[in-house]
Amino acid sequence: MARLLIGFAGLMGAAGVALAAAAAHGGDASRLASASAMLLFHATAVFAATALLAHRLLHGGIGLIAAFGFVLGAALFAGDLTLRQYAGHSLFPYAAPTGGTVMILSWLVVTLATVVVKRGP
Repeated sequence: MARLLIGFAGLMGAAGVALAAAAAHGGDASRLASASAMLLFHATAVFAATALLAHRLLHGGIGLIAAFGFVLGAALFAGDLTLRQYAGHSLFPYAAPTGGTVMILSWLVVTLATVVVKRGP
């Protein structure tokens, strides 16, 4: 599971840098800058959550939910903004706010995973 999360984080990081470049060299590309920031921030959060899970500082199941929530939320948010920029329409109604909400909830789930972490003998 950790390898899958690390792979997703790598893809998120690459897409975030690509969108940052597109935002820097494009016309009105503020959507792309926001999409880039969310991907880059949350790629780092996925790496951190994976490391914390490996060191058993987060509850395993709950921590995995948070990490995958970062991936899903960032993909929805960035995907919707990128599609709006290039195709002129959204992924689906309220996709970006749904992705943002998933990211917020994932941060709260990280907090929960810290509080209920299993202690070893």
